[in-house]
Amino acid sequence: VQLVESGGGLVRPGGSLRLSCVASGFTFSTSDMNWVRQAPGKGLEGVAFISSGGAYTSYADSVKGRFTISRDNAKSTMYLQMNNLKPEDTATNYCNQGHNRGQGIRVTVSS
Repeated sequence: VQLVESGGGLVRPGGSLRLSCVASGFTFSTSDMNWVRQAPGKGLEGVAFISSGGAYTSYADSVKGRFTISRDNAKSTMYLQMNNLKPEDTATNYCNQGHNRGQGIRVTVSS
C-alpha cells in the first residue's frame, strides 16, 4: 500500500489549499478513506471521512463548512479542499486507508 500526499505549503489566513492523495497497492474504489492531521505538539485529529463510492462524507466540527473531501476513483486519488484557512489549521496532514497512512504533508497558515 502506498499513499502519497501533495499540495501542502504556506498560506495566509483566509487562503485556500487543495491536498491530494494518490493511492496504490490496494483497490481504492472499494476503500473508505479519510484525512487526519497533527498540529505541532498535539495528537492526531480526524479531519474528514469519505466512503468508498463518495456518497457519504463527514467532518470534524473544527473544519465543517470550510473543508471539502472528495475522491476520483478512476484516478485512485482523494482530495481535501481547504478554504478560509486559519492559523489553527497549521498541521501535518495525513491520508489514511484503514491502518495505512501516508508520509504526511505540511500545511502552515501564517501571515
